[in-house]
Amino acid sequence: MIGFGVRNLKVFFKDKSAVFFSLLAVFIIIGLYALFLGEVWVNSFVDMSGVRYLMDSWIMAGLLAVTSVTTTMGAFGIMVEDKSKKITKDFIASPIKNSSIVSGYIFSAVIIGIIMSIITTVLAEIYVVANGGNLMDIVTLSKVMGMIVLATITNTSLVLYMVSFFRSSNAFATASTIIGTMIGFLTGIYLPIGNLPDGVQWVVKCFPVSHAAVLFRQVMMEAPLAKTFADAPAEAIAEFNEMMGVTFKFGDTVISPLISILILIVTAVIFYGLAILNLSRKSK
Repeated sequence: MIGFGVRNLKVFFKDKSAVFFSLLAVFIIIGLYALFLGEVWVNSFVDMSGVRYLMDSWIMAGLLAVTSVTTTMGAFGIMVEDKSKKITKDFIASPIKNSSIVSGYIFSAVIIGIIMSIITTVLAEIYVVANGGNLMDIVTLSKVMGMIVLATITNTSLVLYMVSFFRSSNAFATASTIIGTMIGFLTGIYLPIGNLPDGVQWVVKCFPVSHAAVLFRQVMMEAPLAKTFADAPAEAIAEFNEMMGVTFKFGDTVISPLISILILIVTAVIFYGLAILNLSRKSK
């Protein structure tokens, strides 16, 4: 499994265009925020201090949730290409077990997602500091690293399930483009969840990747929130958190971080099971 996974890693990182396009959604979001969205949100809170630091942390937290989706999808492009070129038949004819082949694809996708997410974290911190923000302390950084692992494992399961239906590189490329376009809306990056219609808000709240974004925001925005809302009443903080997707509410119930973590874990278990079942069925 590990040897096959290492082969996939080499194939992925050797293809510079695959690496670039797996991060394309990240570059688009950063570009839109730097050129347009950042100033819009900063100007919306003109009477408060540290707003730039707060909003930079908000967008970068959402960015980390998105990265683990787009990069793992790029990683699974290797599996689709192997299918389309009939390379998988050579693997199946070899002594390698089918379970080891699938595990190798999963292993490489998770490693790629974690590596690219760490790179994104470094770039995000550079961006935040360059705009007057502060570096994350060691405790916050440790939590972010843990969230990167959890989010990547969960998002890999979702992407694997979708990719298990593709046998054509063209179909996969089309799906990647659609997902890369939609992911910013489904995680409340392009438009905060509080500005969306109620029906759309429910869709966002039920989307597992959005819960990863919530957890990243709660960790990365803790320090800037304390600075910006130092003298604000608790009601104002709660209203801001709900509007910006820092917390999710169903009715009058606020979803705790533990519930969001459990949602990610359960999602991973379910979709890994469905994906492996689907791949096993098609291999017969």
